[in-house]
Amino acid sequence: MDEKTSEYSHVVTVVAPGGESLQLVADHLESTLSAAGVTEFGPVRMLSGDGAFTAIEQAVSPQDAQSLRKALETEFSGKADICVSPSTNRRKKLLISDMDSTIIEQECLDELADFAGLKAEISAITERAMAGELNFEESLIERGGMLNGLALDTLESCYRERITLMPGAETLVATMKAEGARCVLVSGGFTYFTSRIAEAAGFDTHQGNTLLDDGKTLTGKVGMPILGREAKLAALESEMMTLGLKAVDTLAMGDGANDLAMIEAAGMGVAYRAKPVVAAAADCGVTVTDLTAVLYFQGYTDSEIVWKE
Repeated sequence: MDEKTSEYSHVVTVVAPGGESLQLVADHLESTLSAAGVTEFGPVRMLSGDGAFTAIEQAVSPQDAQSLRKALETEFSGKADICVSPSTNRRKKLLISDMDSTIIEQECLDELADFAGLKAEISAITERAMAGELNFEESLIERGGMLNGLALDTLESCYRERITLMPGAETLVATMKAEGARCVLVSGGFTYFTSRIAEAAGFDTHQGNTLLDDGKTLTGKVGMPILGREAKLAALESEMMTLGLKAVDTLAMGDGANDLAMIEAAGMGVAYRAKPVVAAAADCGVTVTDLTAVLYFQGYTDSEIVWKE
């Protein structure tokens, strides 16, 4: 970061898809800052400008960081992802992330349901649970029960045929680990998938729920206790205590209502293509680009990123 960053309270980061003119993005940022009444700012710093992304940052001292964030998100809506973060402790030492629709592009339970011919019914319940309209634990028990009798080998078929990593996932994890961060996958989904996804994406460890079986088929029962919203927060707090970290050193990321507690507690809470209730509570969001944006939000440049895809 520019040596004068400490003179400013915050840093604005703008991440757009590659091909966007760096100068136009910078000019748009400058005009938006001026319109928002920001008079104290440093020079624009390029994070990425000749590849898959156009990313810049600028140190600022806004009177109201939240108002500035809203103004920037409005101006860059559909064109770029925005983060307005404190200028200190930017590079996080702990990443704790949701799995479904965050680190992977699918909802594992919904894909399993498709093998049982129940995708529409189960997906509707998942959607309401992630939006915060249903109790997560109760909805998971209900959805798990609908899979009673599904052959165990269906799990492997589902993973092999349906599940794909979100663009930028491996790059995000590899880069933060290279910087010394610990990366933890926490999911309301199931350990059959979290174990495989954690390994594929490079996470240090994982947590999830358990689908019970009789050796041949799923019984429709879910192992207790269920890992939900409060358990994800507990995982964050446990990792912080073990590593001797403060909240400001942590980054939590997810898309659904069961991610809210950890997102609100972390030093940087990131809403990834999230439900409105999550986007409103997070410190910043990604809707236009991919998980690589979370690195730019922390001040990484292309030359520092460990590219994996």
